[in-house]
Amino acid sequence: MELPSNKPEINPAPPCILVIFGAGGDLTRRKLMPALYHLRQNGFVQEHFAVLGVDRMDTDNEGFRQHLSRDAQTLVNDQFDAKAWEHFVGHVEYMSGDFTDAATYKALEARLEEIRGARELPGNFLFYLSTPPRFFGEIAIQLGEAGLSWETEGAWRRIIIEKPFGHDLESARALNATLHHAFAEHQIYRIDHYMGKETVQNILAYRFANATVEPIWNRNYIDHVQITVAEDLGVGTRAGYYETAGALRDMIPNHLLAVLAVIGAEPSNSLDAELVRDEQAKVLRAIQDIPPEDVLTHAVRGQYGPGTMPDGTQVPGYREEPGVDPNSTTETFVALKLKVDTWRWAGVPFYMRTGKRLPKRYTEVVIQYQHAPNVLFQADRVHSLNVLPANKLILRIQPDEGIGFSFNAKVPGPSTRFDTVKMNFAYSEHFQCGPIGSGYETLIYDCMQGDATLFKRADIIELGWQIVEPILDVWKALPPRTFPNYAAGTMGPEAADELLARDGRTWNKPPRNL
Repeated sequence: MELPSNKPEINPAPPCILVIFGAGGDLTRRKLMPALYHLRQNGFVQEHFAVLGVDRMDTDNEGFRQHLSRDAQTLVNDQFDAKAWEHFVGHVEYMSGDFTDAATYKALEARLEEIRGARELPGNFLFYLSTPPRFFGEIAIQLGEAGLSWETEGAWRRIIIEKPFGHDLESARALNATLHHAFAEHQIYRIDHYMGKETVQNILAYRFANATVEPIWNRNYIDHVQITVAEDLGVGTRAGYYETAGALRDMIPNHLLAVLAVIGAEPSNSLDAELVRDEQAKVLRAIQDIPPEDVLTHAVRGQYGPGTMPDGTQVPGYREEPGVDPNSTTETFVALKLKVDTWRWAGVPFYMRTGKRLPKRYTEVVIQYQHAPNVLFQADRVHSLNVLPANKLILRIQPDEGIGFSFNAKVPGPSTRFDTVKMNFAYSEHFQCGPIGSGYETLIYDCMQGDATLFKRADIIELGWQIVEPILDVWKALPPRTFPNYAAGTMGPEAADELLARDGRTWNKPPRNL
């Protein structure tokens, strides 16, 4: 995987020590270390850096390096070089410790000073919390009490937190308050890997760098917007977490609303992180509340039952998955209809859906424009007013990153016949950059640079929970009676199709070649 950049434009991140709490987990081995390796190989991280893993595993530096090297060639993909990897993991060290024990942080402080001296590094520390959420507040407070969150003598200290950012609005506010006891807001980087996707970032570039796009990016030309995050896998080994979360909590306040905010934001005066996030927060504040009496018509929930995947594999239903309650009422699918009450978007519905055990894994945004008047072609008595399909702009976020546009064209011949044709832009083909990274490369690099543009601010986190809170309350009061209500391998419950059908619309069909 080559990062799509030109060598002369590379601005390496300043030297620092990355401390990973929960370093023994899969996220570190499968995502964080390959991302750091890619950054180092492409010159975004200098030779002067260090990684310190902290976890309960009883091992030493060499044992931890061997753990990270397992399947490294597969995880790093086509840029793997055995000698380069061995040199890279030589910068990685490990210490064992209990996240809840103050002695761990005393030992951490001493170990960081030791690494600084041995590797001639400044006092820039980046703390990555790759742990269960219950440790987020504890670790932040302990770092503060040990003095490790204090920024002095020009050295920066930052903390990265993985989702979930709370379980509801109350817990999100409590987590933010706890974090702020030890770290200032500018030091806190709440990571959403969707924001690191090239296509999500390119939405801003596509909108604001092209004179043909922004003038028609509004309610006068756009009929509606669809955001789909489809997963073909089931709950897997995450039943313990998923049973307490569900699709709504797991995906909507974080990933899907983040994408909606990028789609709906007004242009800021610059790419300053605070200005960009101010505009995104305005979009979330403008989303109309869903009254309790409208929740059942504006929100759909589903749970997959046994079914057949497109490759013919028979898979069990959610309630048959290991660790799941046989009578579980946890939703594995959710679809919503939201409205953004601004001058740009008033009257334009935003439909979003996400679910597990759908036929394909893909994430896309569909901008469907309004129908063009077709009266010009009615003379042939072939076309009625809305026969010609509306134009669609499709922003493909994963796995086939790119942008597509469909429009109507005349079929060659003496008669007036039309067909829908497509223009397609694919990142991998145009930039010849190979597979696009997971998004962690961009996010880790930005954090090292102190650029918070792609990270969640405290108010944005709380706004996301405010939007879904009424839905959670109604669903809690009215447990579902029809679960499971869609078969694995299908695109969700019929009620999700009815959500759009009531407005005379349909979901965009899944892409064919994934």
